[in-house]
Amino acid sequence: MFGGNKPPKKELSKRAIVELREHIQTLNKKRGHLEQQMSDQDAMARKYISTNKVLAKNALKKKKGYETNLIKIENQIESLETQLTAIEGANLNLETMKAMKQGASAMKQIHGEYNVDKVEETMDDIREQVELADEISDAISRPVGTEYVDEDELDEELAALQEEERQLHAVPAQKVQPKKVPQEELPNFPSVTKTAPKAESEDEDEEALKALQAEMGL
Repeated sequence: MFGGNKPPKKELSKRAIVELREHIQTLNKKRGHLEQQMSDQDAMARKYISTNKVLAKNALKKKKGYETNLIKIENQIESLETQLTAIEGANLNLETMKAMKQGASAMKQIHGEYNVDKVEETMDDIREQVELADEISDAISRPVGTEYVDEDELDEELAALQEEERQLHAVPAQKVQPKKVPQEELPNFPSVTKTAPKAESEDEDEEALKALQAEMGL
């Protein structure tokens, strides 16, 4: 008959909490009843204080007895409330510890499937896949049907053009001399001096005129 299974701790704590609350409620009712009786005896003592001192004294004596019982009841209520608070706190701590233990077990189970090496390996795989995705995206983004242009080659050509432009602006431009239009050469005429005799000057003019006519085919 004593071989039955004991109820779990959780059930025991809940049952104790329920019983303590019920007993505290009963004691509170008892306290209310005692307070009412004390009030009644006080009223009776006041009623007979001037007419019947014996009844007034008996009423005060009963009031004192009720007061003594009331003090005992209040001490019991205080003790039970203290115990109830302790049990509720212990029960809450127990539930908290269970929740924390379950959380620790879950974390242990999760971490049991992974370690630092596996995490690093996974991260490397992710980085590799991201790089591969970028390469695929670049390949897809290239224009179809056009010749691929080397970016480095374009940069070098652009730098050469910039250097050429810089040198061009650094050297002042030379003035371009206008081309001389060739003129038809005329025969050289002998210079005439003012001191030459008149006859000699006329002869020279005549010869120059003849030479000019011969050159022009006249």
